Amino acid sequence: MASEKSELRIYNSLNGEKEIFKPLKEGFVGFYVCGPTVYSFVHLGNCRTFISFDMVYRYLKHLGFKVRYVRNITDAGHLENDAEEGEDKIAKKARLEELEPMEIVQQYTINFHETLSKFNNLPPSIEPTATGHIIEQIEMVKKIIDNGLAYESNGSVYFDVEKYNKDNYYGELSKRKIEDLISGTRSLDGQNEKKSPLDFALWKNAKPEHIMKWPSPWSIGFPGWHLECSAMSTKYLGEQFDIHGGGMDLKFPHHECEIAQGTASTGKKPVRYWMHANMLTLNGKKMSKSTGNTLLPDELFSGENDVLEKGYDPIVVRFFMMQAHYRSTLDFSSEALNAAEKGFSRLMEGLDLLKTLTTSESSSQDVNSLIDSFYAAMNDDFNTPILIAKLFDAVKYIQNVKNGTATISKQDKKILEQKINEFTFDILGLKKINEGKSSNLETVMELVLQMRQKAREEKDWDTADAIRDKLNEAKITVKDDKEGVTWKAE
Repeated sequence: MASEKSELRIYNSLNGEKEIFKPLKEGFVGFYVCGPTVYSFVHLGNCRTFISFDMVYRYLKHLGFKVRYVRNITDAGHLENDAEEGEDKIAKKARLEELEPMEIVQQYTINFHETLSKFNNLPPSIEPTATGHIIEQIEMVKKIIDNGLAYESNGSVYFDVEKYNKDNYYGELSKRKIEDLISGTRSLDGQNEKKSPLDFALWKNAKPEHIMKWPSPWSIGFPGWHLECSAMSTKYLGEQFDIHGGGMDLKFPHHECEIAQGTASTGKKPVRYWMHANMLTLNGKKMSKSTGNTLLPDELFSGENDVLEKGYDPIVVRFFMMQAHYRSTLDFSSEALNAAEKGFSRLMEGLDLLKTLTTSESSSQDVNSLIDSFYAAMNDDFNTPILIAKLFDAVKYIQNVKNGTATISKQDKKILEQKINEFTFDILGLKKINEGKSSNLETVMELVLQMRQKAREEKDWDTADAIRDKLNEAKITVKDDKEGVTWKAE
């Protein structure tokens, strides 16, 4: 399937079109995703973004690319309301909880990793932190000043947006015009330091009470939030790299500022393909802490919440997210999650059934064409809902073979089993929930089924039926067919 590599098309937010993906260096992909600001528990909307880009990472690797996936941890410089003034989000949380800022960072970084692990996300290749790259950020500010596109004011350094816009287009990603941005600004505290209200901070002079601060040529202060991603992506992926991902909400101003900073410091546009994942809603309404219409991952898994009727396994939730395209909004509701749960079980049962199929001389269906449809879906801007529909076409075929209304050859069975497993587990990132069955349960079930089989051989139907009924009460289903006995625990 090496030829599939050249056929991948990615929707590029920069021009609003799907483009054939051609990496800067053949066989290699530089991939950056904006990570979390670790001052609170990671919420489901963030999880969706990271799960979406985990799927992208998995598919690029499947196509044979060597991928360097960089996802940062924001542990400094992110002020309240994404503004130029106010308190650092992490420092504020530390003050409220009477902890050191780095205790807050550690606590919520661990939560972030644990949550994504439950969703079966792969770790990135590199996970740099803002505080670990203060030197690189200072050096980038120096370059932008040297290139005449930033200025120092009262110990802070600001990016000169209007000067940059003379030779570049500030607003190219979000399709905003600088004239409209200027007319839409209002006076804020501290803006008297700036030449224009559009100018954004590259370095901020810290007030005496500010906890997280570092020495620089301009003041003891801290970097701007936008700067860290530019500095770290450049350090690990170069002045230009292939893909930058993030949530739709980061397009402006965060990603717009990244483009400006990268271009101002190196003279090159930093990113070739910009990708943005869309948001989640809950029961048809925007997720919001202020309205109480919100849900944390652990509340979703446990069922301890007031908005859904029960808890759902993280892998079922991942499958549910994959049923929507990463660029479309996705609504969480009990009805939708229940349907996803049933669909997931049907897919897993189909994969188990495939292993047991009796083969024939030839196949009644073109298996290679079916597999090509898997690739066609993913090559069309990672269209996971179409892929899942095609996987269910395969499950229907598998069931027909089992029922005797279709046939499959030994060779086709082998290639279908390989590819359907690759797309389900390696690319969509699903895994069998019941792989959590303990070896103890396996051992007990083996003994119980042996006892039931012995009762049947001795025509002791009462005992055989009693064993089956008791297992049903324990939500363990036993099926008898010509292939033998199988069981499944709910």
